[in-house]
Amino acid sequence: MVVDVIKVEAARKGDRQSFAQVYESIAPDLYKIALYMLGNSHDAEDAVSEAFIEAWKGIANLRDAGSFKPWMMKILAIRCKRRIADYVKHKNTFDIDSFVVSLSDDADLSSDVSEQVTVLGALSRLSPQEREIIALSAVQGYTTKEIAAILQSPQGTVSSKLHRALAKLRKMLGEEDGAEQKVR
Repeated sequence: MVVDVIKVEAARKGDRQSFAQVYESIAPDLYKIALYMLGNSHDAEDAVSEAFIEAWKGIANLRDAGSFKPWMMKILAIRCKRRIADYVKHKNTFDIDSFVVSLSDDADLSSDVSEQVTVLGALSRLSPQEREIIALSAVQGYTTKEIAAILQSPQGTVSSKLHRALAKLRKMLGEEDGAEQKVR
């Protein structure tokens, strides 16, 4: 979705209504990215909310209104990375039952919960950076050049990581399908 640069300019000058309208236009895209990176809806919602609070506090410092969406993606990526670090810190306290319940709460994202669990399971085996790059590419449709700018990495590095991450994901999902077929 394209962000209205005029609304961003008004928000930079302190117009809360314009910021709210910009928020409404970009929030669904940010939520999808956060969901892919974090794996559950509650943390994704929190990360998006935190990112917008941080954006509201710093929007006056945004130099180019046209770069609002990449700027927001960068803020969101930092928020998600912090949450992932918390996951790692508390990795032995993960409650699988609440995770499965949160997946079933997101049934509107996919009618087949088992397929969703399979994909999220495969994504969870990727590194946080691989998940982030896949989410920016596959969910948001950013080019490797745009992702490189968001992540402040060389384009070739992003391209290589995207290619390898997609290959890993295909292999993992292929293994899941093969295991499922063997069970049948």
